[in-house]
Amino acid sequence: MIIETNSEKETFELGKKIGENAKAGQIYTLTGDLGVGKTVFTQGLAAGLGITEPVNSPTFTIVQMYEDGRLPFYHFDVYRIGDIEEMEEIGYEDCFYGEGVCLIEWADLIQEILPPDVIAIEIEKNLEKGFDYRKITISDPEEKKTQL
Repeated sequence: MIIETNSEKETFELGKKIGENAKAGQIYTLTGDLGVGKTVFTQGLAAGLGITEPVNSPTFTIVQMYEDGRLPFYHFDVYRIGDIEEMEEIGYEDCFYGEGVCLIEWADLIQEILPPDVIAIEIEKNLEKGFDYRKITISDPEEKKTQL
């Protein structure tokens, strides 16, 4: 599915809608260049889960945990991960296979530990269509199963 947004507010609202519909145990991967709006999208997803505290990129902590929404929210940024053992040290399995919702930035760096049913989200800019234009591609493995 491809969705186009033309403002930060629209990108936030898309994230919020996904958060409102998220279910326990879902894992989202989020890719896109620096400055495409990953944090805005993530803030929307958190808002959709009912999280009221500020949500920022966990660049230096690898994972930020938010427990005050309708489901726990685990926001990973694995850009600075050295190897998979670091993920084991922070207890990623409790997050991936728990009752919360995970969103993982730079997930391609930990591809070997991701479950097969992650929902991949990619955000892209196209300056020819405007400074605030975003193309957001969502690949849901459940949709692929129903199409087969």
